Amino acid sequence: MRSVTCSMGVSLDGYIVGPDGGFDWTAPLEEVFRFATDEVREAGVHLLGRRLYETMLYWETADQNPSLDFSTLEFAAIWKRLPKVVFSTTLSAVQGNARLASGGLAEEIERWRAEPGDGDIAIGGATLAAEAAALGLIDEYRIRIHPVLVGGGIPFFPQHERRVDLELVETRTFSSKVVHLRYRVVCQPAGPSSLGEGRAGQ
Repeated sequence: MRSVTCSMGVSLDGYIVGPDGGFDWTAPLEEVFRFATDEVREAGVHLLGRRLYETMLYWETADQNPSLDFSTLEFAAIWKRLPKVVFSTTLSAVQGNARLASGGLAEEIERWRAEPGDGDIAIGGATLAAEAAALGLIDEYRIRIHPVLVGGGIPFFPQHERRVDLELVETRTFSSKVVHLRYRVVCQPAGPSSLGEGRAGQ
């Protein structure tokens, strides 16, 4: 069965976006960028909300810039090929190898888990990832901790007052002092019985 993974960059004080809405401190250097590229390469599908989808639209045409280096072009090629499902209540159409979600988040994940094939079910975007966590649908958390304190903003882990036991399965420290932590979910309370609306990201 495919695993559901959540991979994001986070500040040392636990935020994925600072109080001013900025996240420039997550811009990866070459070593971290290649690592993130390998994570995307392992995915079989990427579920994302509108905000992240619109941010990542850059990669749909990035390969048209001949001045980009090989690693950047490689990421663009991998991202363009990757199937994507966008959760939004405001978009009527999406571009590239993407489609709008036809049901709730839990329903969509259940459908992808049942399909044959390799590759993780990756979830991106703070709101959508928070919904998946609240429903007990995430199997692995992959965190890149950046050496910065931002003092507030959007937290990586929303407060749902629910305990989730984790097992540390991988660590890595990059030359830039970014630390990668990969945790597998061992035990967590069952999510709500309903499939949820899954329209995060608007």
